[in-house]
This record gives sequence, C-alpha cells and structure tokens, in this order.
Amino acid sequence: MKRRVVITGMGIYSCLGKNLDEVRDSLYNGKSGIIFDSARKELGFRSALTAQLEIPNLKGILSRNQRVYLPEQGSYAYVATVEALRNAQIDQDYLDAHEVGILYGNDSSAEAVMKSVDIMRNKKDTTLIGSGAIFQSMNSTVSMNLACLFKLKGINMTVSGACASGSHAIGLGALLIQWGMQDCIVCGGAQEVNPYSIGSFDGISAFSIREEEPTKASRPFDRDRDGLVPGGGAATVIIESYESAIKRGAPILAEVCGYGFSSNGDHISVPNVDGPSRSLEMAIREAGMDIRNIGYINAHATSTPVGDKNEAKAIAHVFSDHKPEVTSTKSMTGHEMWMAGASEIIYSTLMMKHDFIAPNLNFENPDEDSAKLNIPGQRVDKHFDTFLSNSFGFGGTNSTLIIKNL
Repeated sequence: MKRRVVITGMGIYSCLGKNLDEVRDSLYNGKSGIIFDSARKELGFRSALTAQLEIPNLKGILSRNQRVYLPEQGSYAYVATVEALRNAQIDQDYLDAHEVGILYGNDSSAEAVMKSVDIMRNKKDTTLIGSGAIFQSMNSTVSMNLACLFKLKGINMTVSGACASGSHAIGLGALLIQWGMQDCIVCGGAQEVNPYSIGSFDGISAFSIREEEPTKASRPFDRDRDGLVPGGGAATVIIESYESAIKRGAPILAEVCGYGFSSNGDHISVPNVDGPSRSLEMAIREAGMDIRNIGYINAHATSTPVGDKNEAKAIAHVFSDHKPEVTSTKSMTGHEMWMAGASEIIYSTLMMKHDFIAPNLNFENPDEDSAKLNIPGQRVDKHFDTFLSNSFGFGGTNSTLIIKNL
C-alpha cells in the first residue's frame, strides 16, 4: 500500500511578498511584482523588465562563513525554509532526531560562476576567488547549503529540470514518501533574479518588450502577448507521510494526490501538445480522480506565443467539456523559472485555503485556443477542494501535480 503524502508547512519569498501573509494579500488583490530595471539597459538588455526582489539581510542570523557559502537564491531559500519549518511545527530538536531530507529545484547559479571567472581573468590568481565560491557556484548549492544549515539527515539532492524543477522536486519527494523511503522531506525551488542569470534568455528575444507598462507586460493566454518576464525568489513546501504528520500532531494543509511527468521528445525549446497532455493524464490517473473534481488549474503559461497556445490545447484536450477556472499566476510574478513549480503550489494552496482564485492579469483578448478555456481576468471568489498545477521546461520536461484540500 502506498502511503498518503501531505503538506504540513509552506514558506515563500517572492516579488509578491516576503512571507505567506503578504503573498496571499497580493494574490487576492491582483498585485503585480513586475518593474522596469534601468540597469539592465546599461548591460545591453533588449528588455529591462523583471520581478522586484530585495536580497535578505542575514547578518546576525547566520555566521559569516554560512553567509559566504550562500548564493543569492540560497538566501531566498533559507528564509522560505525557516517559515515553512516553523509553520510545520518542526524545530531543530526534531530535525536532529529524525532523518528529514531535502529535494530542491535549482538549475543555475550564474552570478557566482561569473564572479569567479572574472577574478581569474582579471587577477590571474585563483587563490583570490575565495573559499565560498565553489559552494555558491555548484548547481546543487541550495540543497547543500540548506542541508548543512538545518542539519538534515535524509536524502540530499538538487533537482534540475529547467522550469519544472520545483514541481519535480515535490513530485519525486512524494514518491519517496509513498514507498516508505522517507517520512519527511523539505522540497522547493529557487531562482536567482540578478541580470547575469537570464541574459542569454534576453539574447534569444524570449522576454516581453512592453516596457512602457511593466505590470501589463506578462499576459498569459492573451492574444497580444509578446514574451515572458523573468522573476525569482524561493518557495519551500514541507511534505511528509500522513502517519508522520498525525503522530507528531502537525498541521495538515493539503494532500499531494497525483504526480505526472513526461518528455516531449521533440524540439529543445519549442513545446508541443502531446508531452504536456501525457503529463496531465498521468497525474489524473495517479490521483485516481474524476476530472470534474478538479476545481482550478494553475497553468504553466509564461506569456510566450507558442507555449501558451500549446498548453491551452493540451488542457482543452484532457479536460474536454469540463471547464474549471484556468489562470497563470505568472501574470503577477513573471516566470519564476526553477522556483515556479514550487511557488505555484503555494500560491494555489493559499487560494484554495481562502476561497478565491487570483486573476489572470492582462487577459483582455483571447486567441483561438485560450478562448476554449475558462480564464478569468478578475478575481473569482470560489470554494474549491482540488487543483492541478502544470510546470514545463526547456528540453521538453513536463511535470503536473494534483493537490487536494484537507
């Protein structure tokens, strides 16, 4: 018998807020976190649009060495994880006495690598790079840092699956718990927001250039969308077996009911319809659920012409005549990339817990495919008990999660 997997804690640090309460209010009020960053123009960016985040000041909280080892996205992840553990009622004594694991989504640490290379090139002396550089620049930087900071003793691994990384981390963690290999895992996703991390995306014209109105630039599913807006931060979700949660009297927020995945087996950057459809179908099959029980879909939709079109086709194909509300919270946050699959679970859970669906901002004119979906441009006050969340990434990686209210 597979064990049930539940969510007992959440933590968030994003352009919508530095904690769950701030983020919930932004979602409820349809508040965008997108700005124009003039410094990006000085670097030669085609688009200066980005999410706005303040890097946490951890001085006095972590030692100097601990801070030196953390990259930008690691500091976001630390703050989010502190909140998630607190809300799950897990303290350091519990972590010391149990094998709690970590699976965290992260697929770059560009700024740390760039700084190290610059020192080598300019100073011609590798000893000047510093002892923290290696721990900041490795792709596994977030999981290795958090595992040491919180003294975690279970699985310790970074999940790198492009923009599906955070979602895959939760899905893979759920599998380990279902089959009894772990009782509790810290899952999540983190994304750096500095310009160096996404310059190559700008170079292939992936970003919106609607710079005159930053908050209207990210417009998933809208006919006039012209590209995504980069975002970032970190999101942490504590998942554990139902038995573990009951035993320690933990607050149970929701249940991870289904995890689906697939590969497009096609173009490296252009998504198709078949891959996402199979991911959706697998999640629904694993959840053993009638699609009519799914009350909301948080779409991957990043505001790109082809991506949104093909996801709309996949959703319409799988859900047929059942039309739950479909929105993309990326209309407010931009594309949070490696973080998005985890943050969108938190955004959707907050909405589910507070009986509303945040608006798909800037959805003014549907196209041929989005017209087939139920996409609200304004907040919907509605109770729902189950949602589905899509996350897709470069290389054709797809992840779908189904979460049920408890």
